[in-house]
Amino acid sequence: MLEIRDLHAEVEGKEILRGVNLTIADGEVHVLMGPNGSGKSTLSNVLVGNPKYRVTQGSIVMDGKDLLAMSPDMRANEGVFMSFQTPVEIPGVSMTNFLRAALNAKRKHQGLDPIKGSDFLALLREKRKIVGLDAHFMSRGVNEGFSGGERKKGEIFQMAVLEPTFTILDETDSGLDVDALRTVVEGFNVLRNGHNSALVITHYQRMLDYLKPDHVHVLMDGHIVKEGDASLGYTIEERGFDWIKEEISTQP
Repeated sequence: MLEIRDLHAEVEGKEILRGVNLTIADGEVHVLMGPNGSGKSTLSNVLVGNPKYRVTQGSIVMDGKDLLAMSPDMRANEGVFMSFQTPVEIPGVSMTNFLRAALNAKRKHQGLDPIKGSDFLALLREKRKIVGLDAHFMSRGVNEGFSGGERKKGEIFQMAVLEPTFTILDETDSGLDVDALRTVVEGFNVLRNGHNSALVITHYQRMLDYLKPDHVHVLMDGHIVKEGDASLGYTIEERGFDWIKEEISTQP
């Protein structure tokens, strides 16, 4: 699915990623943890092609294709999707029109005809049920006037409609209460299958409870310094990151 090799990246001339190596197989969910400023969001922005971030070394291959050679819209059409930590408002563009344009762009990339209006509306009705999103949100501007929880539900709803093969959840749990988080993650879990994969960035153990990830990675100073299963995330919740720094400092 996704292979990152010796990835170095900088923003505004400052190097943030200093040799990231990561492999995510089909159907796997990987959690990425680390202190603030360690490079987690930088990695997610590099994956989606944010032009503010410049890759200086390394490679990213998804399903055998060079991701770094693709424009951001091409990456989206190839199946990369990102749920933002703070989803932005797009006033004047309804959720319905936004999603229809995005879906038809992907279908065109796949050599398919645009989706019929009746089929699209039926698809929206089906996918709204996954996160319990009310019908009136479809006519409102994207995220316009939405609460934090509604915005995060809207992101998972968009994911459900677009059916990406690789999803990045960048601190989706940020600002959510327990009920909203459960709804969002349960919606995400419904969409998991053996063909799509995800990288989930989080600080909190409660995401591990709901996600049950295949692997947990710790990013520090631009490197992945430790890997394990979900138990690693629970240890971090209990002990923080200092013990990992001490462990690294004693290595030869």
